[in-house]
Amino acid sequence: QVRLVESGGGLVQAGGSLRLSCVASGSISSLNAMGWYRQAPGKQRELVATMTSGRISNYADSVKGRFTISRDNAKNTVYLQMNSLKPEDTAVYYCRYSASFVYWGQGTQVTVSS
Repeated sequence: QVRLVESGGGLVQAGGSLRLSCVASGSISSLNAMGWYRQAPGKQRELVATMTSGRISNYADSVKGRFTISRDNAKNTVYLQMNSLKPEDTAVYYCRYSASFVYWGQGTQVTVSS
């Protein structure tokens, strides 16, 4: 069993920054990918950024150059540094861990005011 706990969301003005954290516990392997997805009201959940065990990262076009994903395998933690936030970044952000199954965190709300 895997448990993912996100933190770091909140309310920020446009142009501001937030740093999300996701701590994984349970049967975790540093060989598996971890990442961030988001879901805005009335929209489907979408990929934000992912990182493989080899630290290869992949970003949605909408966040490239503004968001940075990083991973500390010793702490089983993945981070998402979000800079130059825009109102359209407002969503619930979910952490995801991919193994034989896909595990999701409970989500953390990010609200960007204009």
